[in-house]
Amino acid sequence: MAKVAFLGLGVMGFPMAGHLAAKGHDVTVYNRSFAKAEQWTQKHKGTAKKTPREAAEGCDIVFCCVGNDDDVRAVVLGKDGAFAGMKKNAILFDNTTASANVARELYAEAKKLGLHFVDAPVSGGQAGAENGQLAVMCGGDQEPFDRAKPVAMSYAKACELIGPSGSGQLTKMMNQICVAGVVQGLSEAIHLGMKAGLDIEKVMGVISKGAAQSWQMENRWKAMVAGKFEFGFAVDWMRKDLGISLDEAKRQGGRLPTIALIDQFYAQVQRRGGGRWDTSSLIHLLNND
Repeated sequence: MAKVAFLGLGVMGFPMAGHLAAKGHDVTVYNRSFAKAEQWTQKHKGTAKKTPREAAEGCDIVFCCVGNDDDVRAVVLGKDGAFAGMKKNAILFDNTTASANVARELYAEAKKLGLHFVDAPVSGGQAGAENGQLAVMCGGDQEPFDRAKPVAMSYAKACELIGPSGSGQLTKMMNQICVAGVVQGLSEAIHLGMKAGLDIEKVMGVISKGAAQSWQMENRWKAMVAGKFEFGFAVDWMRKDLGISLDEAKRQGGRLPTIALIDQFYAQVQRRGGGRWDTSSLIHLLNND
């Protein structure tokens, strides 16, 4: 069993830290709102601290799952950041979806301090976090990854080292590109079927057994038909992720024309007050024009 910290107890981090405690690891938690950290300790075995530095002290692995690049820097760097409290050779295992640039920046800073940094964004959403069924895509060095993986499997069904620092974040960009494209295609298909008066349940029963099958189809088509969008990853967060992907494509000299268009569709959803709706809300634009 490992001594670990978990920084960030949002809809993902709260259950992820809970799985670590349930597996018997010695868990210390930190959240920007200390009340949330105390709430976690009332539900799970562990300790709450008021700064990332205090939470990280003496830990073998420090897990992190916050909002964006600036949030990662805020909990990792500075006099109260995790790096300031970590012992030599400890690992910062960052589950935040952020840029590859910030991953490489913090990897280099960790090296200077005799520490390790692994970028390890996750896929599977809130349900995956709650059920301990996340997919973790990692960038960094082999040795710290090998040490961290058995512990990370407390909340994951798959955990893979893709390549050097930043590779995990690049893989998550690819993941989000695929998700956005599938959701837009599914939205248009359902929209056409509804306009044509087809029995969508029968349609899905057939096409979900063929080449069109996807996780989004299996898990979201009913909610999309009903116009209910409270079941998954929020549009605000998807726009953050697609923005990261579009910026990276520019840096790499690549093109993401479909994603650039879908990003603008999500911007329209936000303007309709749907920033906290889940990503399947793309169909709202088609059904309510």
